[in-house]
Amino acid sequence: MTFTMSSSDSPGAPAFSFIPPTGDSWYALTHEPLPIGAIYEWALRPDCGAVVLFSGTVRDHADGRTGVSLLEYEAYESQVVPRLSALGDEARNRWPELGCFAIVHRVGPMAVTESSVVVVASSPHRPLAFEAARFGIDALKATIPIWKREHHDAGVDWGLTATDIVSVGEIEPAVGEPATVRELADSNAARIQPDAVADTRADTRS
Repeated sequence: MTFTMSSSDSPGAPAFSFIPPTGDSWYALTHEPLPIGAIYEWALRPDCGAVVLFSGTVRDHADGRTGVSLLEYEAYESQVVPRLSALGDEARNRWPELGCFAIVHRVGPMAVTESSVVVVASSPHRPLAFEAARFGIDALKATIPIWKREHHDAGVDWGLTATDIVSVGEIEPAVGEPATVRELADSNAARIQPDAVADTRADTRS
């Protein structure tokens, strides 16, 4: 089940609430602080002895940049949840015993130590949960159209570690080898400057 969240201050958006879905999948984009505890509680199942939760937080430095005080995340919002859902389908194809699986990403401005993304995987045993959670965050970096702008000591610039967007079907890690996904993202790393973002979004739509 896909559950999309949006902020009540976005034009045309419904009133905001964090109501977990009733199914075993939770994919969402939000402008609000992430409910990390609620996502963890949602992932608990009687048949799953392992829950792995990854939270990506804003740090005070970036590649080649010091004094980072704020990140601003932007997304091609209409594409994010469908692509997260496809990513989740791929995870379940690779790990059929996967229990609950969630990826919830925040957009907008975030201060240092705030969480920008949460990935949760539950399974009967811990190796599968670790592998699926690692796959989730690494594949997100490679397949989801989300960009960040960094406020740092020398100014405000787009992040230098953005990647070319690929489809989840182009990622071919062997089961149990999630590092392959990370290597794909690293090999596609390219600078995205402010005047290039529109072109990147256009490429994503095609």
